[in-house]
Amino acid sequence: MKKQQLIVIAGATALLCVIYFFGRTLPPKKAETTVASEVKKSDFDIDKLLQASKTQLTPSLQAHVAELESAVVRGNVKDQQVRVYKQLATLYKDSAHLLLPFAYYTGEAAKLENSEKSLTFAARFFLENARGQHEEGLKRWMAGQSKELFERALVLNPGNDSSKVGLGSCYIFGNIADNPMQGIMMIREVAERDPSNMYAQYMLGVGGLISGQLDKAIDRLKLVASKQPDNVEVKFMLADAYEKKGDKVNAVKWYEAVRDFVSNPEVIKDINARIESLKK
Repeated sequence: MKKQQLIVIAGATALLCVIYFFGRTLPPKKAETTVASEVKKSDFDIDKLLQASKTQLTPSLQAHVAELESAVVRGNVKDQQVRVYKQLATLYKDSAHLLLPFAYYTGEAAKLENSEKSLTFAARFFLENARGQHEEGLKRWMAGQSKELFERALVLNPGNDSSKVGLGSCYIFGNIADNPMQGIMMIREVAERDPSNMYAQYMLGVGGLISGQLDKAIDRLKLVASKQPDNVEVKFMLADAYEKKGDKVNAVKWYEAVRDFVSNPEVIKDINARIESLKK
């Protein structure tokens, strides 16, 4: 198993829970070829994804979805539209285990509901899953959805630092701007004003890893690790950063720290192999 796979397996706990819960992000096989080919282009078409997703449902569920979609078109009352979007989201979550339709309808309901709680929930859901996407078009679309939702939340509560950091993170993970520093600057403003904001420090560390500024990334991530000693993802990132830097001693130290928090025998085996490789 490759080092990057280790990081994903043991580190991104929240994202993994989503992946295991929903099973997959795109409809499989028959619909996947069509949808994936669209994703690889510069634009992502959610309508095509939704159509492809419906083909994975049983006939009775397809009929139920069609009925709900028709209700959205006919409905003139916002509360009715919110209710239907939530029903569609629940159907795709519980019956089909499909991530994107669930996320889309959750986001649409949040936009209509326009409460800070619903907007930030949907925004964070999109952001966390954008991090795990490899198809650039899909990643940009998810980051763009997250950006819009965070912006709406900040209209309601301009002082919410968590939403500011989330908004800045959309630029880092989603490649939605020509200058990714735009996102870094948003997050840095929060971190400089409140150095104890570990969410901001963490995201700046991630930004440093992405940009290759390893020393800065390590400083930020070590701060987070000192305040959050159970944060396995940060420990993995530190091990990875030190390894990229060529500091094998510290890389081994942090891989060993990760191992203490992992119970999966397969992952432990791969960590041990990584450590032995670094000790040679």
